[in-house]
Amino acid sequence: MVHVYNCHPFASQQIVQVEQEPGLFCCGGGALFVVAVGGCKVEAYDVEQEGCPLLCRFGTMGTVRSIKYSNIGDYLVTIEEKNSATYLRAYTNWRYQAEEKARVGVRLLGHLLRGASLRGGAQMEIIEIPLSERPVAVACCPVTGDLLVGCDKTLVLFSLKRQNQQNLSQQNLQSPWQSTQQSSSQTQAQSSSPNQNVSVLDFERSVILHVPGISPKQVALCAGYVAVQAELEVLVLKLDATSDPKDQEETPDTHQTDPVDDPTEFLLLPRHQELLGDRARDCGLTVTMEKTGLEDRGHYKVSYVLFRRFAPDFAQGCSVEETRLHSLQLHPLFTNNQSVCVDEPACIFCFFSLPTTGYLYSLRGGVELLSAYQYPEKALEAVLTDHLLHVITKSALQCFSVRCAAVAARVEDPYIDTTMRACPPCTLEVCALRMQLFIGLRSLCVYGRHVVLLSTADTETPEEAERTAQRRSINRKWTGSRPRESSEVGHGWNLYVVDTVTPLTLYHEMIEYSRRYVESSPQTQSCRHLLCEAHLLLRASLLQPSSRQRSGDGNAGVSPETNTDGETDADRQELEEAFRANCAHLGDSFSRGNQRDCHLALPYYRMSGLSVTDVIARNRPLPNSPHSYGPGFLFYLKHFLLEETDQILTQEAADEVIDIFSQSEPSELVSVCASPGMLHASPAQMMVRLQYLEDTTGVSVPLTITMATMALRLDDLLQYTQLMGRHSEMLLVYGFIEEPRLLLHGGSGGQDTHTHPTAFARHLTHSQPGLLVAAMVALHENNRVQLEQADQVFKELGCEDGLLVDFWEAVLMASSQEVVIQELLFRLAAVYIDRLTHTHPDTHPEHPHTPPASRSLKSADDLINSCSHYGVLYPWLSILTPATSTKSQQQEALHKLQSLLCGPSLSVCSVVPLLERLSEETLWGFSLHLLCATRRGQYESSMEKLLDRCPQAIIPYANHQLQDTHMPLWWQKLLPELCNRTRAAADDSILLAALKETLVVVAMETSPAEFLELLPDDGTASYFLPHLLTCSQRHLLA
Repeated sequence: MVHVYNCHPFASQQIVQVEQEPGLFCCGGGALFVVAVGGCKVEAYDVEQEGCPLLCRFGTMGTVRSIKYSNIGDYLVTIEEKNSATYLRAYTNWRYQAEEKARVGVRLLGHLLRGASLRGGAQMEIIEIPLSERPVAVACCPVTGDLLVGCDKTLVLFSLKRQNQQNLSQQNLQSPWQSTQQSSSQTQAQSSSPNQNVSVLDFERSVILHVPGISPKQVALCAGYVAVQAELEVLVLKLDATSDPKDQEETPDTHQTDPVDDPTEFLLLPRHQELLGDRARDCGLTVTMEKTGLEDRGHYKVSYVLFRRFAPDFAQGCSVEETRLHSLQLHPLFTNNQSVCVDEPACIFCFFSLPTTGYLYSLRGGVELLSAYQYPEKALEAVLTDHLLHVITKSALQCFSVRCAAVAARVEDPYIDTTMRACPPCTLEVCALRMQLFIGLRSLCVYGRHVVLLSTADTETPEEAERTAQRRSINRKWTGSRPRESSEVGHGWNLYVVDTVTPLTLYHEMIEYSRRYVESSPQTQSCRHLLCEAHLLLRASLLQPSSRQRSGDGNAGVSPETNTDGETDADRQELEEAFRANCAHLGDSFSRGNQRDCHLALPYYRMSGLSVTDVIARNRPLPNSPHSYGPGFLFYLKHFLLEETDQILTQEAADEVIDIFSQSEPSELVSVCASPGMLHASPAQMMVRLQYLEDTTGVSVPLTITMATMALRLDDLLQYTQLMGRHSEMLLVYGFIEEPRLLLHGGSGGQDTHTHPTAFARHLTHSQPGLLVAAMVALHENNRVQLEQADQVFKELGCEDGLLVDFWEAVLMASSQEVVIQELLFRLAAVYIDRLTHTHPDTHPEHPHTPPASRSLKSADDLINSCSHYGVLYPWLSILTPATSTKSQQQEALHKLQSLLCGPSLSVCSVVPLLERLSEETLWGFSLHLLCATRRGQYESSMEKLLDRCPQAIIPYANHQLQDTHMPLWWQKLLPELCNRTRAAADDSILLAALKETLVVVAMETSPAEFLELLPDDGTASYFLPHLLTCSQRHLLA
């Protein structure tokens, strides 16, 4: 379906004063090139100046049959005929023909002018390009300036080269798919003065493609994409650079139908066929690449992109002529924020047309049919631009909207089609704008905002006149009445230059036109469709590189039509303001729309830059209006309130939000009240609304907590206590999981986003710290808050040395993530060591004037019994550190740290550097160092230190540590050590008792012979004899 809107896209028109009837023309580089019918002369007119004055004229070497202009390189290429032979020629430095008696040089491809011709200064050059076949069509790449020539059965690609006139050193321009850009304005500036060092253009044959299954009528080239059009077929290929020479020789697989035995007995008719992407390989057309002898400079691979075949519908009375294709075009679109390469177009589009229907495809990022244009009458020619599609019939010039900006916006911005930003879909139905009537239109070309038309007298045959009359009667709703001139008036012609209005002007007209729909029926699809059309029109202008970027980049990557807009920074600012206003209009449309599209109100309102208060005012129902708040507006409001935002509503706006949700969605009141943006809302009004919600829906935990929050804000502690006492602590924790913003604000952006506690959380710090810690642990385990964010919250609450440590201990009990466990083990060990090292145990070590740390929620015994990471204390530790050896706070920290070191999870090596802060002078400090040495397997040195400091603990230590594989240390280390020490201190009862216990263990674990070997030579026999007897008896029994 094509929408028709009465918006006029044309600003003015003027007639070009040409002397002879134009036969061919093209435009670009600020000039219009005209060739008279059957003529051998090209006239160039300045389309940028009023009246289009003549720039220059120059003769060609034959009758021109086709002419094209390349903005890159500022050259013309023609197909000419002379003496029944066809030639391909390129004309460079043509602007020098504006001077009187200017010189002209003629040379072959690859042969540069030298000697006197070179020393004579800059001059126009005619480059003869020899071909083995007759050229049929020609095209220039708008990105690289390369040249594509279509012959009867082959396609020949020529790469544009630029060489310096001083040293003639070759500087090959890159291939079409890796090329750097050079703007026409630079080329024009260089060629405008003979004194400047002008570069010399040349071409190099780079690729030859054989396509025997198709007869080219038109060709197109753009950034490595090659398109060829026959009468009923279109084939698009992609040339890719490859480092593997084998890829060049590979021919894509094709599937051709079996030949018919006797084709004279059948009438073969083509069938409609559309093959996209890799499926285009099955089109039945074989494409082979011929070697050019330049393969040492690079290898290329051919891939199929698109194939489309049409067939005449004879049942509908269509003839072959009415099905013939025309207007093949590959159109690049550059953006101002290209992420891949500034020299590569962000998008490439392919357009071709039947006389009744035009087709627009997007080629990059997947081949897709964007739009099919249904013309009101037979179209003769069409040209695609960034903003509009221009189409001519015999009697009118018409403009259609295009979807190029919708595709480019999605390529440039990954946040399109999310809750952040939106854009009308690429498949949005197109619209036709008001047509401009002419008589006898024949041809069309477009440069920037200049549309050039050729009209001649109506010379159609009676049969054509009859068919035209039938079509007019069918399509009368599309065309208005227009004056007709009879053939008796005589034959005439005119060459028009029609200027289109600026996109901003057309946008304002569309907005004015849409207000008619708003006044009659605001929810009509036509109103929204027109707003979407205006949106894409502005997007197409904003996507183009700004004037500052063009001046900085030398117009690199800017299409020819962009260079003539004359856009300034002020114009761009005005475009951005109009864009924001359009987003606001679209937000209004979707906010009141149906449920299917209501979600689009959110991104459009965000792009509009409107505040929440402004959006509420725009959606406020009129008094006595039957309309309520639309679903899109409620969707936007919920997202604003549910997402963390820095924008806090005033009390008036917040109270209005409460009223809106009380009327429309009362079930969302809890989430609304918990939003940080509602900080200034009246707690009394919210309490009334929440009480009514509880009366109608029943009691729920999140609702109860929200009501308690309001009671706290009203300083009603009695009601607060009653509400919090309704549910157990576990149910309250579940309530916080369901609505975390009752405790925390912020943190929606991830781990690094600032999170801060609410006033309710601050109150829980003093009234119910256990509930606060349990809720924070539950939020962490349910991925509602990150560990660093929780640390930040407790630090903001002033609980760095209290509840924060309790939180770490609780998370250590609940977490199953190894990374979190190891992080918390190290943090807790550091905290316990820090508590043991302060000089004043009642104050914080780094802040001696801070109040003393509160009592921990979990004691060491609680942690040992409930957390597997805390181990049971080794028995010998109770001898080293009795309960009365330290103060209460230090005793708790010491037991927790000893428990961690006795547990299975803590890596001892990670805490050894921290233990260096602890002195071994005290027994509790010595116990920690001894624990670390034991955990690291240093049993011998540990026993020596233990015998030195606390020999009464040696037997408990040995009984616990020297087991299994370490059992031999009883007689290899402990027994000799005790013998030596008792020999020096024979009256030491502790050492004698330890020696006796050691002999008992050794006698049980060794044989009599081994036991005798272990006895000291100077020992008393009566002392060791009982143990030897015991060992012998055990051995006999065994």
